[in-house]
Amino acid sequence: DGFMAREKTSIDAQRIANDPAFQRTRENGAEFGRAGKASKLVRNVFRPYFKNSADSRMSSRLTKAMVKVIQADTVSIRGMRNVIDGEAELLQGFEFNNRSTLNATLFAPFEITVDRVAGELTFSIESFVPQTMLAAPGGTTHFKVVSIGAEINFESETFDVATSETAMLPYDNTPTVLITQTNAVTAASTKPLFLVIGIEFYQEINNDMYPLKNGISNPLSLIKVDGGV
Repeated sequence: DGFMAREKTSIDAQRIANDPAFQRTRENGAEFGRAGKASKLVRNVFRPYFKNSADSRMSSRLTKAMVKVIQADTVSIRGMRNVIDGEAELLQGFEFNNRSTLNATLFAPFEITVDRVAGELTFSIESFVPQTMLAAPGGTTHFKVVSIGAEINFESETFDVATSETAMLPYDNTPTVLITQTNAVTAASTKPLFLVIGIEFYQEINNDMYPLKNGISNPLSLIKVDGGV
């Protein structure tokens, strides 16, 4: 968005930390810090797929979304609101790559199933014709579908994650087979569960596969959030 400058504040840090007049400032700062920590944890969970998908402002966008999750906490007092008592479901639909979204790339219908008892997050797509139901960048010869299921414990800052991906599929007019990907995490978990779906595009040259445009056309979307019990 261009260059930005901020004037140096004349307010002493000690005053901000102790003056009753800055109580709201301290509360906002505490919650923003909590949102930043939660955002970093989510990024760490799905980081292996960012190299081919995420845009440059993804981190700040995710932190902003996490602030809204925390602000939805109707149990805790201001300044102590948190992700666990907030609405993690507000993250559903978050796009890690704003340059290419899943809804604008994949037009084939799909189904999502969350079995919390078994700890399974399942993504399935019926047979579809790639050149009809995928908006691929020019030069695409192949693609693959990836899914990542995760259980995230925001209190202990730990997670359980499982990934699935198809083989390289030809980008042509031949219908695919049914694609079903089941990602198994902790069974009977009470923590939030997340399911992320991505499409990666490649070009085959001399039997080698090359990611197209450094992945800027690869969508990576948080399509399901089950907030826990």
